[in-house]
Amino acid sequence: MTVPSSSRASSRVDDRRAQRRDRFLLAGLAVFGEAGYRNSSITSICKAAGLARAQFYEHFANREELLLAVYDAVQVDARQAVAAAVADTAADDFVTRARAAMRAYAESVGSDVHRARVSFVECVGVSEDFERHRIEQREVWADFFATELRLALGQDFTPVGGYHTAATGFIGALMALVHQWSSTEPRTGFDDLVEVLTRFLVALTLP
Repeated sequence: MTVPSSSRASSRVDDRRAQRRDRFLLAGLAVFGEAGYRNSSITSICKAAGLARAQFYEHFANREELLLAVYDAVQVDARQAVAAAVADTAADDFVTRARAAMRAYAESVGSDVHRARVSFVECVGVSEDFERHRIEQREVWADFFATELRLALGQDFTPVGGYHTAATGFIGALMALVHQWSSTEPRTGFDDLVEVLTRFLVALTLP
């Protein structure tokens, strides 16, 4: 089937727009992760992206909207990394699955100092709207946590305190430990970090 030339042209325009948006996301990650959100400017972001200020406003209303998009992209990448790691692990070996999940999260968010800074530092206290969004994202992680536990341990399993309490507590510990590891110089052993996180998670499954 031959695609009409107008459709091809529209597709090329959409592709270029998507590419520009990706460049702004990468620039935002670099600028926010290096200088910090409060010390950044649209000018510095556009310079890092190699794009014009007018092109920035085609995609984002302001810096906060870009920060939100960068933050969400980091979270999505982390969930995809964890899901892929768990999917590649034997379903009947919970400890190994837990270890694979912790390693995938720590690598995805903590190994890149820019991703870690955006996830744990620069996104805090930006605005009331952003705080609500952070809480919503935490709930997304809690749902993800509950789904994975039920898949691994059965629909009848309930952790001590219930899923919401257990998930909230564990996610808080997970983020705090990965943040600490990512910001410590020199960094402590990565395998030690993964093992501590794994033991925390496994402990929630004990009677």
